[in-house]
Amino acid sequence: MSQQVDQAADTQETVYEEYIMGVRVVELTDGDDTRYRFDAPDHCGETFDDSEVATLYAAVYFDVNGFVEADTGERGVPPAIVSAGRDTMAAYMRTLPGADTEWLSCYFAERPEKIRRLLRNVRARAEKIQRKAVEHGIEDDPDESQAEG
Repeated sequence: MSQQVDQAADTQETVYEEYIMGVRVVELTDGDDTRYRFDAPDHCGETFDDSEVATLYAAVYFDVNGFVEADTGERGVPPAIVSAGRDTMAAYMRTLPGADTEWLSCYFAERPEKIRRLLRNVRARAEKIQRKAVEHGIEDDPDESQAEG
């Protein structure tokens, strides 16, 4: 795990989860406060209070081959998410503030067990996508590979 300390704010950054293609979740610790930031190339970055939600956001990102949230507004949903299907939509909505499993259960009119299954499906697909990318040699950011060669 790499660590970096921002002297100005006394915030310690540690890579919590590292994925392929320059995608990662970074743990930010400032005293007793811990948050998790999603980082990806060409993505504005999102910060979450919970590591599970941050890694779910990363799973959604891989599930739809990346997405852009710019100009979607406070409660808007990126078009790539909307067109990806119900489970991806549920997973993305779970990463929004205040949207827990019970809220999603009411929103989708499904039992909480079904919502948890939908979220697991997205995580499983994201893992499969990453595994296949590694198998096909698409492990790193193409721009970084060209810079090294």
